[in-house]
Amino acid sequence: MATEIGHYVGNKRVAGQSGRAGDVTNPATGEVTGKVAFASEAEIDAAVQIAKKAQLAWAATPPLRRQRVMFNLKALMEKRLDDLARLMSLEHGKTFDDAKGEVGRGLEVVEFSCGIAHHMKGDFTEQVATDMDSWSIRQPLGVVAGITPFNFPIMIPCWMGAMAVACGNAFILKPSEKDPSAPMLLAELFAEAGLPAGIFQVLNGDKVAVDALLKHPDVPAISFVGSTAIGEYVYHQGTERNKRVQALCGAKNHMVIMPDADLDQATDALIGAGYGAAGERCMAISVAVAVGDVGDKLLAKLAPRVQALKVGPGLDPQSEMGPLVTRQHRDKVMGYVDQGVKEGAKLVVDGRGLKLQGYESGNFMGGCLFDNVTKDMTIYKDEIFGPVLSVVRSKTFDEAIGLVNDHAYGNGTAIFTRDGDAARAFANNVKIGMVGINVPIPVPVAYHSFGGWKASIFGDHGIYGMEGVRFYTKLKTVTARWPTGIRSGAEFAFKARN
Repeated sequence: MATEIGHYVGNKRVAGQSGRAGDVTNPATGEVTGKVAFASEAEIDAAVQIAKKAQLAWAATPPLRRQRVMFNLKALMEKRLDDLARLMSLEHGKTFDDAKGEVGRGLEVVEFSCGIAHHMKGDFTEQVATDMDSWSIRQPLGVVAGITPFNFPIMIPCWMGAMAVACGNAFILKPSEKDPSAPMLLAELFAEAGLPAGIFQVLNGDKVAVDALLKHPDVPAISFVGSTAIGEYVYHQGTERNKRVQALCGAKNHMVIMPDADLDQATDALIGAGYGAAGERCMAISVAVAVGDVGDKLLAKLAPRVQALKVGPGLDPQSEMGPLVTRQHRDKVMGYVDQGVKEGAKLVVDGRGLKLQGYESGNFMGGCLFDNVTKDMTIYKDEIFGPVLSVVRSKTFDEAIGLVNDHAYGNGTAIFTRDGDAARAFANNVKIGMVGINVPIPVPVAYHSFGGWKASIFGDHGIYGMEGVRFYTKLKTVTARWPTGIRSGAEFAFKARN
């Protein structure tokens, strides 16, 4: 029997009231395992009103006490790590180890938020003028919202939610309707950690819920991670209503392999970064740029590794790659492979015919590897979001940098080389937000910040780290002078202080 999944409002699970719902499926079997409620505009408004009332007291709570709640959350997430990972594997399809790694990366941001008393400290200047002092403080925005994707149902809600509530806001999460169970458990852990009712709420839903949050006058800020098309929509709809918006979007990440690179290391990196989580990562490597004469040697190492990928259910400890999230998405990815062949790319490894005994209804496909891909091909230009790696041949280092810079997306990139001069030139000259040197997936640690360039982001703020603190707070500067020693007489000129 399918599980009924409603919403999490006021520190408790509540049933949906709209009468609309969607199926939640196990991508390994195709079985419908749950029904998730889709929130109406009225349900969104009710949750916002609860959050608005609760946020006033939460904002007045000393940061030291708020961070103690985050310490409690950290301990609870560590205790329930396997439970969170299992829910993700069952609804997303990623391997159990990968899911546990995702929880770990979310925990890093929770750990960062445990220092919020320090992160929100302002500046103080004594004697900016005679007997006059000035200082700055950061204050929370109020009720903020986050719209998160299916591929990281715990990590990205932590990136947003942990930072938002630690800063003194109330946070409403609209997670993906494809894998809602892990975010619901996360909300329960926030409550168990001591977070007051109404401060972290989960409203499941579709575009109706998204639009309700975008239009709501009591939600001054929206965070988004997902596709570029939807991210651009969220950004424009939000900013037209004078909301603060950060929208982190799609990607087409290149890894440049120089002739002097350690090819065993580079191959390991491409296998993990290209096919981990079935390629359903915005920081996945989907283009390998082989510079000079390294292409044939790289393909000789890559092809047998792709062919040997162990594909299976996420909870099978032998699996290296699980299924794609839905049948529709798997068919879309296979369509891109068809298009690549049609446009003349060489399909070195074809994973389209993969069949798993006992899992015939699952959303599985094997890894695909293309060679001789050119920049005018659809598989090069579009974000495929699946286990498809394209190899592009580049004659020179400068040509390789040009490929990276000319692409519409600018999320992440990497270079594999032993040459420090080449690595430094690459890092300084690529027009990309996150750069790895012999690191294939350069997702910054929690005390730095995540964010791409070009079509990979809309808005001025990255996510988590000090960028997160700045996004979820507003700056106030106070200038004060006390009566003692003030000279009589009004000042009518706006002049420099001395």
